[in-house]
Amino acid sequence: MPSQPPSQPSLDVLRQRSVGLWHGLPDAVATLGALFAEAGHELALVGGPVRDAFLGRSTADLDFATSAAPSETEALLAKWSRATWDMGREFGTIGARLGDVIVEVTTYRADAYDGETRKPVVAFGTSLEEDLARRDFTVNAMAVRLPSLEFVDPFGGLEDLAGGLLRTPIAPEVSFGDDPLRMMRAARFVSQLGFDVEPATFAAMSSMASRLAIVSAERCRDELTKLLLGTWVREGLAALVDSGLADVVLPELPALRLEVDEHHHHKDVYEHTLTVVEQAIDLETDASGPVPGPDLVLRLASLLHDIGKPATRRLEPGGGVSFHHHEVVGAKLASRRLKELRFDRDTVRDVSLLVELHLRFHGYADARWSDSAVRRYVTDAGPLLERLHRLTRADVTTRNRRKAERLSFAYDDLEARIAELREQEELDAIRPDLDGTQIMALLGIGPGRDVGLAYKFLLELRMEHGPLGAERAQAELKKWWAERG
Repeated sequence: MPSQPPSQPSLDVLRQRSVGLWHGLPDAVATLGALFAEAGHELALVGGPVRDAFLGRSTADLDFATSAAPSETEALLAKWSRATWDMGREFGTIGARLGDVIVEVTTYRADAYDGETRKPVVAFGTSLEEDLARRDFTVNAMAVRLPSLEFVDPFGGLEDLAGGLLRTPIAPEVSFGDDPLRMMRAARFVSQLGFDVEPATFAAMSSMASRLAIVSAERCRDELTKLLLGTWVREGLAALVDSGLADVVLPELPALRLEVDEHHHHKDVYEHTLTVVEQAIDLETDASGPVPGPDLVLRLASLLHDIGKPATRRLEPGGGVSFHHHEVVGAKLASRRLKELRFDRDTVRDVSLLVELHLRFHGYADARWSDSAVRRYVTDAGPLLERLHRLTRADVTTRNRRKAERLSFAYDDLEARIAELREQEELDAIRPDLDGTQIMALLGIGPGRDVGLAYKFLLELRMEHGPLGAERAQAELKKWWAERG
């Protein structure tokens, strides 16, 4: 993962780009601009597509702002394409597609919160400049008028783009008051673009962080997800914590900054967590590998793996600090936080299980496991095994080179053991040697609780001893059944 922000093109270079950059827009866009102009309406390419064009990034979706009302926009898009859809009429957005070109056209807007509810109050604007003024940051408040291709930059977005700065077009207190989620979006853009937040803007984020509480959990979740899937994730998370926003949306993260006194020493859990996130990202694979990046589940698990430590911290005699069972407590806390943020069930389940399992390996480093223990490790991890491999390796942040090498060697050995057993057995789908139908036939019983108990008994034997074969499994089952009377 990059640890340094990207070098931005100079302002002069960006100005030179602005001269001919827009002539490369698809012909379908020029046709759309002419269509709106003929109907007497303004149309402008706005926001992220303009910013990314200057940065040399391609984007599939194109965002436009218009003076036309939503109903007028829908009628014009129907002439341009047969594929149109209502993105949110109450917000003034209509979508359409022509070939490979996907567009979203929104009536000039001015959003604001009423201070009480979690949803913005939508007010339509009257000019492009007014619309741009109500956007989140100056780098997203640039536009290109169509069909004239006039570049519009009333708030110095190009200069901030060259400087790698995030600054609001209007006073940050007003902008964040209109939509508090913009504060979280700043941290997201730090992660995605590698930019810094301009000091006055960051100060406003810090003083107004509590306002984030009025924003819906779903919108906060989406911004956190985008932040975690970015390139400069550590910097984005630091912005979230240092501004105080994490205290509102993810309080478990700043809580990791545990106080360290002169008698009881332990590693900085917060800094350790950020390092684990970075190292987990480095262990993601390309599209052909087992954990293609960016992987949200792995990144969430690495972020939350130690959140049980504050609740389990104990000061031990002699100056030590312990965090017994923090992985179990952390799994419960992770599940609760992700549910509150409205993550889907699969993500909540997977992240919580990884948090619970992330310490399991440390017993292996002290004493080589039996085949039975290796089978249980694989079975408990299930389809998350490859992610667990990466989380466990990423969790090693010690500066003690000898200790780090010992842990790495031990995990290499564990993975080799897993591969060896996988060749010998169906390790990824361990089942008893007899199925339910065979159990009932052998014992002469019908469906019921006893079948489940017999199945569980055989599964334990399979875990402990590996494949038994049908003959031995039948003998062991008959013996177990006889002993039960």
